[in-house]
Amino acid sequence: MADQVKARLSPRKKQRISRTIQYAVLIAVAVAIVLYADWSSLAQNFAKADVAGKMLPDLFTIALKNTIIYAVGGFAFSFVFGLILALMKLSPVRPYRWISTIYIEIFRGLPALLIFLLIVFLPLALPGFEVPGGTYGQGILGLGLVGSAYQAEVFRAGLQAVPKGQTEAARSLGMSSGRALLTVVIPQAVRIVIPPTTNQFVALLKDSSLVLFLGVSGEYVELAKYGNDMASQYANATPIMVAGITYLIVTIPLGYLATRLEKR
Repeated sequence: MADQVKARLSPRKKQRISRTIQYAVLIAVAVAIVLYADWSSLAQNFAKADVAGKMLPDLFTIALKNTIIYAVGGFAFSFVFGLILALMKLSPVRPYRWISTIYIEIFRGLPALLIFLLIVFLPLALPGFEVPGGTYGQGILGLGLVGSAYQAEVFRAGLQAVPKGQTEAARSLGMSSGRALLTVVIPQAVRIVIPPTTNQFVALLKDSSLVLFLGVSGEYVELAKYGNDMASQYANATPIMVAGITYLIVTIPLGYLATRLEKR
């Protein structure tokens, strides 16, 4: 009997029944969470208003400002250096291709954390050497080295997506190969890679939390370090939650912007 009833059901009805069951399960899980969660304890440990208030205004004037400085600086570094690496990888000169490929494979293969730790010990390997810009320079260098390896592949795909006819048309107008590349090919490639480049900036913004492994303190702290320090000071997880929400305030609009740009 059950088999006969099941056989009579159309695929649309089966899909509707399956969806109703899934909704019911989700509602049951949500109700269970609401009923059995210890909301007072959660609020006391993760949403304490007085602790959150003590994070102001340094949350924005120091932590968020530094996060943006590290991210924007690292992005500018990776944008320029990534474009150079992409051009080297597409170059007819083999040594350029080898250098670019080796760099990209190494810095995409190594954990970003390891890169920052290597920067910390850089003065030991090169006595007397200092990264320009001090702490800001170290953070920007770490993000730039990692980001440029990924940005290079983004640019390579963009450059290869520009029709070859564009270069041929530019050359037919009397342009040199270098001028055609700078004035015709690269501008079109940059336009093509705007959506993934925006996503790359969001990734660098989040990776700026790794700057804490440089031992930053005081006026150089970024959001993750600041939230961790405040959480340790007040023995409460609220500062970490506030730092996370601040990240979301910045990254969600950027992610939405990347989606809109990709659709256009």
